[in-house]
Amino acid sequence: MKKEYSNYLNKNHSFDKKTMFAIMSLVVAFSGFFGFIYEVIFYYFNEGVNTFFFRGGNFLPWINIYAIGALLVYFLTYNYRKNPLKVFLISFISTGILEFISGLLVYIVGDGLRYWDYNTEILNFGNIFGFVCLRSVLFFGLSSLLLIYLIIPIIFYIAKKSNKKIFFIICSIILSIILIDEIYNLLITKMFDLPNAHYIYEKFGIKYMEL
Repeated sequence: MKKEYSNYLNKNHSFDKKTMFAIMSLVVAFSGFFGFIYEVIFYYFNEGVNTFFFRGGNFLPWINIYAIGALLVYFLTYNYRKNPLKVFLISFISTGILEFISGLLVYIVGDGLRYWDYNTEILNFGNIFGFVCLRSVLFFGLSSLLLIYLIIPIIFYIAKKSNKKIFFIICSIILSIILIDEIYNLLITKMFDLPNAHYIYEKFGIKYMEL
């Protein structure tokens, strides 16, 4: 395993297109779930250590902006993986820009809508118009180190040791389920006036904080 990790750091890996698609599918699945866990824990403390909220916009415990951020980090930093400081700094800056632009676009398009507002949260030092703060980008930067130096090597290892066809099928199914959930809650519910995840979970008495 030590040799495998050394190879990961020092050699460029070449996967066929289908395997690379499967690898990125797992990155999307893991990072979205990781973001969900982080948000549930953070907002538990933010709300006074009182109530756990299901956080996001889907039925699944998965948040899309973390998946987008993880893909961004991978493509921007993979070639710099020998230099953890460079990986951290690139991730710190790029995810901060992503969060700020995402929050600003939602605010503009949604006529003042905010999915998050650091003006009202704890540990909001370095807050810029409520869209981004130092705490959030520090967390994203540190999480990027976890992604590049632990999660990606593990996924690469699994991809190498698995049957390519089975690996591709399983990862494609996982991604398909996530995308169906995302498309339903983001588009279908609005187009056909159907109940979204927030509405259904609230009906079952689950506290849901929409993102």
